[in-house]
Amino acid sequence: MTETSRLYIKQIEAGPMANFIYLVGDRQTRECVMVDPAWEVDRILRIAAEDDMKVTAGLATHYHYDHTNGIGDLLTQANVPVYIHKADAPYLKEIQKEVKKVDSGSKLKIGGIEITFIHTPGHTPGSQCFLINGNLVSGDTLFINACGRCDLPGGNAEELYHSLQLLGKLDENTILFPGHNYEEGRTVSTIGDEKRQNPYYQLKSLRDFLNLR
Repeated sequence: MTETSRLYIKQIEAGPMANFIYLVGDRQTRECVMVDPAWEVDRILRIAAEDDMKVTAGLATHYHYDHTNGIGDLLTQANVPVYIHKADAPYLKEIQKEVKKVDSGSKLKIGGIEITFIHTPGHTPGSQCFLINGNLVSGDTLFINACGRCDLPGGNAEELYHSLQLLGKLDENTILFPGHNYEEGRTVSTIGDEKRQNPYYQLKSLRDFLNLR
């Protein structure tokens, strides 16, 4: 069985802000991670169990409440480690000591599937994306035809611009899995499509980006 055929990705919408929570793992070993545990952790754990998958870790794309409000439930119900970028960990004051801090370039093996952590600051200081065998879970850094906002605590438009340029260097066939269901009728995209269609990729310079933001 190849890594591509082993890869398990399930996109689940939950919560009042149309969040996407993801289960990502290895079909052969039946292990998976929960990306952005929030809103309905018990339901998401049941979905994993129905697919004969066991959640062995949690990953957070960034610290915002709508992406992390279920971390406590995941720690309690599944007793698994939860990984967040070191720059965002201080914002999770109540559970800061319970989560594992990672940096850009860190890797996590789930069965035979390797997940690479990519630091993409801008939406928050520690925003990160997860690259898995030609698939990118982008949190609130990059959406379909949009990108994350920068006017919340820790946001930085210049950093977000550079993060988008970094993601734009990925293979254009990379499948994009965003953090919210904001584009009616489309729940996934590709890096190539975003570079061609996303208005934030049509801007020619940092100055243009800052003027628009």
